[in-house]
Amino acid sequence: MPFINIATSAKIDDKKKILEEISSLLATLTNKPKKFVMAKLQDEAQMYFEDQKKCCFIEIKSIGSLSPSKIAKPICEFIYEKIGIPIDKIYICFEDVPASMWGWNGRTFG
Repeated sequence: MPFINIATSAKIDDKKKILEEISSLLATLTNKPKKFVMAKLQDEAQMYFEDQKKCCFIEIKSIGSLSPSKIAKPICEFIYEKIGIPIDKIYICFEDVPASMWGWNGRTFG
């Protein structure tokens, strides 16, 4: 049930590889099975963050298992290493969603 949504102004050539790798990383960081991780990637988005240089906005949602102070750094490092966006040009929004507000397979988790 973890979900990561990445929007970046950068162009990404191998989107499938980035999605697979960020899914694995998020599964590890949240201690959730990879089969429940959903990832979305939008590249070449029209974005502005102080200037016209590359930037990134990330949303991470999950039912529990979020430790923003512990997972922000590895997520930012991944984006820097794989996409080349400086860490100071990345925002991350974390949301711990109640189980009753997250649906899957025709029902909610709580």
